[in-house]
Amino acid sequence: MKIYSVNDPEFREYGKVLEGYDTKELIDAMNNIALPDAGTAYEPGIASLENCKIFADFQDRAYGGMPIQLGMCWGHNTKLNCLEYHRDSEINLGTGDFVLLLAKQGDIVNGVLDTATVKAFKAPAGVPVEVYATSLHYAPCQVSEEGFRVAIVLPKGTNTEKPEFKAMCDEDTWLTARNKWLLAHAESDEAKGGAHVGLSGKNIDLLED
Repeated sequence: MKIYSVNDPEFREYGKVLEGYDTKELIDAMNNIALPDAGTAYEPGIASLENCKIFADFQDRAYGGMPIQLGMCWGHNTKLNCLEYHRDSEINLGTGDFVLLLAKQGDIVNGVLDTATVKAFKAPAGVPVEVYATSLHYAPCQVSEEGFRVAIVLPKGTNTEKPEFKAMCDEDTWLTARNKWLLAHAESDEAKGGAHVGLSGKNIDLLED
């Protein structure tokens, strides 16, 4: 699978690189959190990260003063498994290089997206990357065998407890958490747990592709 850079023109329709942020303090705080032995971990908000000066910069500059949360996804992953989207942009920042597998929300047809439309983008260490609301994404993929640590910035409350309501359309059934609509591949644990199977084609694995 071809891996583009977030600095390549191909990334422009999926997101953009943010400039003017001092990321050192945040990276140091992220590196103080141990990696799991296997799999991935995710926390929507982590106090040691939100105490960094960059939190206010993200809130005021990147989100225009809206309430945000600063958490992290970290661990070991090379597979697609699922794609999700929010009603807003997400900011990712890694302590090391990492790869994002992305697709377009507009390519979902009748509740299903063909994984052949997915593109891979490598983000360099310490660089904040905005992923647009219309870009489907999920857990980052590692570049190093050591794994990855990627900060996740989102509006406050995202990925927390799902609201309870009566589904009135098919998309309503894709909601798996607050502000999180999910399309799962049939091979994924999420699908086995009842998530909407909305990815057709190969479950991409960067180790194989």
